[in-house]
Amino acid sequence: MLVLLPPSETKADGGSGAPLDLAALSFPELNPVRDRLATALAGLDPAPAMAALGLSERQADEVERNARLRETPTMPAIERYTGVLYDALGYGSFTRAQRARAGRRLAVASALFGVVRADDPIPAYRLSGGTVLPGVGGLRGVWRADLEKTLSAADELVIDLRSGPYAALAAIPHAITVKVVTASGAAVSHFNKAHKGRLAAALACAPREPGTVRGVVSIAAAAGLRLVQAGRTALELVVG
Repeated sequence: MLVLLPPSETKADGGSGAPLDLAALSFPELNPVRDRLATALAGLDPAPAMAALGLSERQADEVERNARLRETPTMPAIERYTGVLYDALGYGSFTRAQRARAGRRLAVASALFGVVRADDPIPAYRLSGGTVLPGVGGLRGVWRADLEKTLSAADELVIDLRSGPYAALAAIPHAITVKVVTASGAAVSHFNKAHKGRLAAALACAPREPGTVRGVVSIAAAAGLRLVQAGRTALELVVG
């Protein structure tokens, strides 16, 4: 099973790993695009970088962070990304066995790296899925062919928890999507990320890996989460 998480705008600082080595990342077939984007992002002058990334003067340090992304320390992707979903995931409280399962099952969509597994060592950076990068263009056009080929080739159950801008980078025809809804069927927006984080934690920590949608529903139920099938490749996480 591959549980595909959205990234976050915010990243943890620091790290104890060696600087970025694309050869150390999963899905090595994506490295030519990764290298192209890393070079373009690190080489942007401050003013066009801030405009392209939608940053304010108070966020100027994000541009410097990008400029040094090949030099700064790395840490596992699952620890690099922060925010509501990752707080709800609670990776820091996982046991050693649960961390090993998470390393096999969790992956994160990324505007810069396409997709990385939980244990992949990455630096801090700033780049969003909807960015139009000077000298490169829109990221959907950059990523779509290669990323769709990689993700569509996954011969395991794929649970797609990506947000819109990252889902747009690559379609995964066989993936199971999850929508967070209320009991009345209304979409949940404000706490969407937290609920997806809890679901991801349940799937990552389950002693047995599910091979079917029914198995995913059962794992969620054991964790106190209500998943219902809304189509052949669609699930709804009912909350409230």
